[in-house]
Amino acid sequence: MGFSERVRSAFRRGDSDDVVEMSEAEIARAQAAGDMAGEVEARYSLARVAIRDGELELGEVRAREALEVALRSGDRSLEERPRHVLAAVARMSGDLVRARGLYLESIAVNDALGRPEAVNGEYHNLAFVELGLGNLDEARRLFAEGRERVLGNGWTSFVPYVCLASAALAEAEGDHARAALMTGVTDVAFLAIGQVPDPDDAKDLASVRASALAALGPEAFAQQCARGQLLDPRDALA
Repeated sequence: MGFSERVRSAFRRGDSDDVVEMSEAEIARAQAAGDMAGEVEARYSLARVAIRDGELELGEVRAREALEVALRSGDRSLEERPRHVLAAVARMSGDLVRARGLYLESIAVNDALGRPEAVNGEYHNLAFVELGLGNLDEARRLFAEGRERVLGNGWTSFVPYVCLASAALAEAEGDHARAALMTGVTDVAFLAIGQVPDPDDAKDLASVRASALAALGPEAFAQQCARGQLLDPRDALA
């Protein structure tokens, strides 16, 4: 297993200390070897850890460092991950109009590179931006298209994010009971693949959880959440 696979696996498990240690070592190795791809991956990984720790400004700095290396390399495929992080920082900072533009740029890059799963992931993020901007119909359309792509293509690793989208949409529509139910489903879906949500998605999940809990009260929320934890995610989505 190469550095990229190892560091991404550690991040998805929530092992931030391992990510930092591996990434710092990889930057030193990659710079000595002139391996720009390895350096970009390592700097991108450090940016993700910074965002997970709530240090958005540091995350942006590190993502821009990764993007600078990618641009110097002349390999457009290396731009994709740093651009994704920059869009996530804008989204988490509340600059949703800027985030929309950055996600659209990232979608264009991934589309040109023939990366349909990455395109799908950025459309998922764009849907949350539209939801935050109050464009409910557009968010609903994007979420529905994403669900069809994920289930139709068997993209198992993205099922938890589709569950999260369903929870967020239900809460935005005022269906607090379904939001709580799908929060439980989302928790189980992440456990099933042995991952934790990405930082921006973790923030969205926490927001849905807090809103549904406030609307339903602790007992009703807990009941709905427990019901969701007993469901198969694909059945719940259907």
